[in-house]
Amino acid sequence: MGLIISFCGLSGAGKTTLAVGIASKMREEGMKVLVMDGDQYRQSLCKDLGFSKADRLENVRRIKEEAMRLNAEYDLILMALINPFEEGRIISGSSQNLIWIKCNLETLRERDTKGLYFKAYLPDGHPDKIYNLTGVNDTFEIPEDAGLVIETDVMSLEESLDGLYLFLMERVGKGFRQKKLS
Repeated sequence: MGLIISFCGLSGAGKTTLAVGIASKMREEGMKVLVMDGDQYRQSLCKDLGFSKADRLENVRRIKEEAMRLNAEYDLILMALINPFEEGRIISGSSQNLIWIKCNLETLRERDTKGLYFKAYLPDGHPDKIYNLTGVNDTFEIPEDAGLVIETDVMSLEESLDGLYLFLMERVGKGFRQKKLS
């Protein structure tokens, strides 16, 4: 059984960037790693879901279920999901495998890699306005007990990856090295 780690945070905070970056590093260590990107699962496993609270929780539930199903095949599974509700964040009874990728709205609006923040801040009634962008005009509950918080508006990508690497090696490193030697 591998370790499942869940990243949560607003759109554009760096969840997928960090997951892909650290997955590459962990693969160099000889680990078998899977990155589960919430955007990709929204287009496949969860394409029938909208953005109500119930649908967002169902989205997370399905992806967690898929991670649990695949867990035996990987040393590490990284789920990069917005995951806006505290009740959807617990995995295997612990929030210590939750990483909050934190970034302030000003920085997210500057980055706006998908144009979502621009659309969310359009005037009401505008045909392109987004009314359900998490953290702007829809709920994002601050994680109460994340195992790690990475502030991507303060830390460089390299600093973020270094902190994430140390966090993960504390959790998987010793067990993985023992498994590898067996």
